[in-house]
Order: sequence, then C-alpha cells, then structure tokens
Amino acid sequence: MRFQIDDMSCGACVRSIEKAIAAVDAQAVVEADLGARQISVQTSADKAQIMKALQDAGFPPKAL
Repeated sequence: MRFQIDDMSCGACVRSIEKAIAAVDAQAVVEADLGARQISVQTSADKAQIMKALQDAGFPPKAL
C-alpha cells in the first residue's frame, strides 16, 4: 500500500512513521521517498490500522 504524507519532511519524520507502523506490525517493511513525500508499506495489517497509526503519530496520510 502507498500513502502520500504531506507533513513528512525529514529523516526524523521517516523514523517516527516507521515506529508508528512497527507498533501495528513489527514485520512491516516501510520505504520512504522524502522528495515525493510518499511511503510504501508492505504489511499484513489492515490498511485502516496503518492509516490510524499514522494519523495518531501526527502524519495524516492520503491513500494512493
């Protein structure tokens, strides 16, 4: 699944996003593209769970 995260602007943001997703699925693989402000997530978790974790972490996502 892919998300647009307009508030992601630095490496610390990426680490916070990775931590939020890991809290839902510790085995998730997150790839970030800072320039495009997008992430892709390989996870067995439900999309709604990932979106809620990102929202709760202060990084409201838009599904792509």
